[in-house]
Order: sequence, then structure tokens, then C-alpha cells
Amino acid sequence: MASWASNFAQKIGSKEFRSYLMSTHFWGPVANWGIPLSAIADFSSSPEKISGKMTTALTFYSLLFMRFSWMVNPRNYLLFACHATNEVAQLVQLSRYVDYNGGITQVLKKNVSAFKEKADKSA
Repeated sequence: MASWASNFAQKIGSKEFRSYLMSTHFWGPVANWGIPLSAIADFSSSPEKISGKMTTALTFYSLLFMRFSWMVNPRNYLLFACHATNEVAQLVQLSRYVDYNGGITQVLKKNVSAFKEKADKSA
């Protein structure tokens, strides 16, 4: 037990760990945790406040950055965990939005008709 604690203390006290704590590889993901925490906090709020467009955008954003965090060298596991959490939270919010607005068929019909109206106005 003492050797485990000693090894842990040595790793935390190392120059490499201090360097990691002062890098954007650490602080970027830490700051980014506000997005999934906010989405999780909104689970209990009314679904009428959910923006379908923004939730969809955040879903794709997290997918892209999950890939980025995995492909960057060295891998940024903290950023990956943040975006994986956000992906799940945004998908939950998106499902709440779809359920509130009458199901996927109704949501698609509304969006298609809104798109057609905008296209007709611009033509």
C-alpha cells in the first residue's frame, strides 16, 4: 500500500505532470466540461426550452471532437471523455425534443415545410 502511495506521489510531483497541468491539453477539456454539465443540468427543465437546431449542432460538434481527441498525438483522454459525455447528454436532450414535438415524423414534417417556405421566399 505504501509503495502505491509513494508511486502516486512521485507521479504527481514530477515535472511532466506539472507541465501537463499547465498545458491546453489539460485546461481545454476542463473548460469544455461546462457544456455537458449544462446539458445534464437541463434534464429536469421543460422540453419546450430545447432548441432542436442547437442540440443537433452540439451532437455533431461532440462527434467531431471525439474523433479529434482520439486521433491527436498524444491522445487526449480527458477531452474524449468530455465529448463522449456531451454526446450522450445531447442525444438525451434531442430525444426529449423529438418526443415533446410529436415524434420524429412531425419534427421532420415541420422542418421540411419550413425549409420549403424559405426556399419559396428566396426564389
